[in-house]
Amino acid sequence: ANCLEDLGRRDEAIVLTRKSYARFKALCGALDERTIQCGSNLAATLVNNEVWDEAKSLMRDQLLPAALRTLSIDHSVTLSLSCNLAVALHRDPERIRDDLLEAQTIILDVVRRQRRIIGPAHPHTLNCEAVLSDVRRKLGVVA
Repeated sequence: ANCLEDLGRRDEAIVLTRKSYARFKALCGALDERTIQCGSNLAATLVNNEVWDEAKSLMRDQLLPAALRTLSIDHSVTLSLSCNLAVALHRDPERIRDDLLEAQTIILDVVRRQRRIIGPAHPHTLNCEAVLSDVRRKLGVVA
């Protein structure tokens, strides 16, 4: 799926990633770590391709609850899902101010956790800090 996406064949990448997630879910169950990771890959693909509503719904309704129940709030997959949800909330062109406020709350928590767990200089932490800056800019908040 990544190769298809790199080649610009985004629709095919999304279809393949959806099928992969559906298979893992059917074979291993929604709470299996591999299923959650596969779902996280699907969510990232949807976000990267601006399929906002499906991405937000998938993360809010299925993946984050499963990750919190099975993994932990500090697990790398849970943090990645949370960061991607914040990205989807603030980049969606149909967002409202409440979406930006929710994105800010989520990403502040993620950044705090990542600084503690993987350090302030880690690329994932820096990426989430950039998301936080973008959200704050859109909210008109000076950090």
